[in-house]
Amino acid sequence: MSNRILLLLAVLCVYAAGGGVSTAAAQAPASDAANWEVPRTPDGHPDLQGNWTNATLTPLTRGQDQAPVYTWEEVAEIEQTSGDCPANPGTVACGRTARVGSLGGQEYNEVYWDRGSRVAIVNGEPRASLVTFPADGRVPALTPEAEERRAEYTQFRGQFAQYDHPELRPLAERCLVSFGSNAGPPMTPNSGYNNNYTIVQTADHVMIMAEMVHDARIIRIGDGPRLPAHIRPWTGDSWGRWEGDVLVVETTNIHPLQRFNGNSSENLTVYERFSRVDEESILYEFTIDDPTTYTETWGGEIPYRRFDDKLYEYACHEGNYSLSSVLSGARYQERMEAEGSGGQK
Repeated sequence: MSNRILLLLAVLCVYAAGGGVSTAAAQAPASDAANWEVPRTPDGHPDLQGNWTNATLTPLTRGQDQAPVYTWEEVAEIEQTSGDCPANPGTVACGRTARVGSLGGQEYNEVYWDRGSRVAIVNGEPRASLVTFPADGRVPALTPEAEERRAEYTQFRGQFAQYDHPELRPLAERCLVSFGSNAGPPMTPNSGYNNNYTIVQTADHVMIMAEMVHDARIIRIGDGPRLPAHIRPWTGDSWGRWEGDVLVVETTNIHPLQRFNGNSSENLTVYERFSRVDEESILYEFTIDDPTTYTETWGGEIPYRRFDDKLYEYACHEGNYSLSSVLSGARYQERMEAEGSGGQK
């Protein structure tokens, strides 16, 4: 039986078990931290399997005058809950500010958002940003080459109206990949919802399925032949290796339209590290290396917590009425304008 078939069977087993991990050690009740041992797969490597979430109230980058670590008073304020969330957009609800103007200008009430309820805690520190280097916790400046690329794209994009054709709409709106960088790499939290993952392992593959748009990353373990430069999957060409108990993944060949932070180039390489730190947590570390885009290498740390619930199908295309509706609306407005009515009907 091929490795791919074995991997798919393992995925089905996880779903049939409601997303539970597959080894007895991983399913055992959490013991005292001092006596906890890393659960392992039959081949002896740390067991990363199961459902996980990286939802957090910690932002990707740090505020201008913010210290690297929150005080516990700041944590209490950020995480405070007040019971019911007001339905009015723009209000502070359950300790979090409701978003207005996200997702194509729609007003989303607080009830629609699921951004998590906790600050990211790493090594006992309540982090004020997921980016940890450079020291200011912020994404480095763009190179002159990257600034030029951005200007050229802006000029090119300026010749089209917002709804001229479907290829101008965001990739996630077209159900190609998730909003933000959920599936990655790097796999960073979306600011809205669906920050959940299912991980399945075999001896020579790791599959990570992101809940949003059900993107599935296949990471091959070993040192096999890399894809040629012209073949660029959405989530790139990922190869992993075990350094002790840490899974280290190197990804190249990321699709040119899947530009992390809207800026990365074809020279982007993403390095990731997955460490099982306790029964309920994985520490995820990432490094962005793109010398033609950023003036220095940068990266960060994100805690992944066990998600004790099922992940349901993200039926994106099946329910994606908005894309056809906005394009149809734009064509209607054009007809009205051509007839002199201004498209106000």
